[in-house]
Amino acid sequence: MEDSRATSAQPEHPQPEHPQPEHPQPERQRPARSQPERPQPERPQSPSTQPPNTPAPNTSPAPGGLGADLHLDLPRSGTTGVRAALIGSLRDAVRSGRLAPGTRLPSSRSLAADLGIARNTVADAYGELVAEGWLTARQGSGTRVARRVVPPEPAPPRTPPAAGPRRRPAYDLRPGSPDVSSFPRAAWLSAARRALTAAPADAFAYGGPAGRPELRRALADYLARARGVRADPERIVVCAGFKQGLAVLSRVLRAGGERDVAVESYGLDLHWDIMRRAGLRTVPLPVDDRGARTDGLAGLAGVRTVMLTPAHQFPTGVSLHPDRRAAVVDWASRAGGLVVEDDYDGEFRYDRNPVGALQGLDPERVLYLGTSSKSLAPALRLAWMVVPAHLMDGVLAVQGAGEWPTGALDQLTLAEFLDSGAYDRHVRGMRLRYRRRRDQLVAALAERAPGVRISGIAAGLHAVLQLPPGTERSVVQGAAWQGLAMDGLARFRHGAKPHGVEPRGGVESHGGGEPRGAGELGPGELGGEEPRGGEELGAEELGDALVVGYGTPPDHAFTGALEALCRVLPA
Repeated sequence: MEDSRATSAQPEHPQPEHPQPEHPQPERQRPARSQPERPQPERPQSPSTQPPNTPAPNTSPAPGGLGADLHLDLPRSGTTGVRAALIGSLRDAVRSGRLAPGTRLPSSRSLAADLGIARNTVADAYGELVAEGWLTARQGSGTRVARRVVPPEPAPPRTPPAAGPRRRPAYDLRPGSPDVSSFPRAAWLSAARRALTAAPADAFAYGGPAGRPELRRALADYLARARGVRADPERIVVCAGFKQGLAVLSRVLRAGGERDVAVESYGLDLHWDIMRRAGLRTVPLPVDDRGARTDGLAGLAGVRTVMLTPAHQFPTGVSLHPDRRAAVVDWASRAGGLVVEDDYDGEFRYDRNPVGALQGLDPERVLYLGTSSKSLAPALRLAWMVVPAHLMDGVLAVQGAGEWPTGALDQLTLAEFLDSGAYDRHVRGMRLRYRRRRDQLVAALAERAPGVRISGIAAGLHAVLQLPPGTERSVVQGAAWQGLAMDGLARFRHGAKPHGVEPRGGVESHGGGEPRGAGELGPGELGGEEPRGGEELGAEELGDALVVGYGTPPDHAFTGALEALCRVLPA
């Protein structure tokens, strides 16, 4: 017994010389008794440190024991972050279940001695984990693992199968994007410096829902001069991108009692989805070689709103015929309806004079939507609406909810970019660049794929390549295997549900029937029973074709993309 008490009283490692209390406390003796059995990665114990005839130390817990032994991986002595590492190790032990709820932990003094760190470090770690809810501490009960439901570790992300074409194509000819590498960085930076220098103090405060007055004034001047839009600056609302503007308008229409919106039978599904999420149903309007069949609007019961791309229909590339432009404005006037004009690619016209905006025919029945995403870059997130008077209050109310903020400094920069003439110079330069690419595309097809007809090339950043019946899907998939990303025409058909290929990388072919030549896109039909309960009408299918975005690649990649395209086209 005398040997045992001596062992219990004397720790194996020499202690600093401090006065010993008259009544030894059990907590001071515990590290000496339990230390040989605890793993010490920092200071491993050698079996030779204890004489062979020394009785084994008493490891049974004293009354109100000091807790369980712990194995914790901490940084080696001298490294930083010991407190954070201790907190992380204890938290991981609780989360993983190694420390069960209710388990009593060693005292701060005991654990500090075991780990060779300062007691205050352990006490601080315990305190933070108590505050976070991982541990509990009560007087007389010590520190324990909290009795709480610990969420399991998240499963590792599933790795998709390696089958199929590469996800990052070597070349991209998908439509809908400009050559972003041609963004006028130097001119934009100069405009930003001038705008920031001249900015009034209120530009740095919370702005109004309509946008900065400087940009609205500059847009009114530019749109009147270049696009024939009749707009007062007070009727212009600046948006955080085209989709945000469409979302605001859709909510205003639904709040005003509208349920159905007519859309072109071929277009962008993401726009239709925005309207559907606002509670509107989209009804397809057929498209042919003269644009949308606006004469069918009178036969659509309950439809008082139509969305069109009259300057350059996407994706077919045709312009709305003058007779149909006048007819749709007359319909809106008679029915008390609204025409939503998406001025898609309106600034990029090559072979004839630009087509003016439809809004100029009747500003109170046509809402104009424009954007800088094609003329400058999508990353700017700057678009604008020219709103009829009867919708202005509703648009400002939704816009003022603050869901989609638009940066005032970018607005001031664009205003300066417009006022200085830099915007016009950039658009003229890009118009020449895109026209040269279009001419290269036409020449390459005439030489390498003379059987493929091309249409929709008078304007815009894309062209339509007519294919033999039943070949669209195989051509798109073959292009993907060659590292070329393209979209088929069926990808943009209203009601189409492509499957079997990657998103934006191709579509399921809906070809069939006799091939149509350029400009012979087919009229479609509107007959049949009216859909019920929010069902979506499908559109009549056009012939097999590719929609080639020749404006998308940077200059250095365009030649390679054109070569890859010619390799996959049928001879």
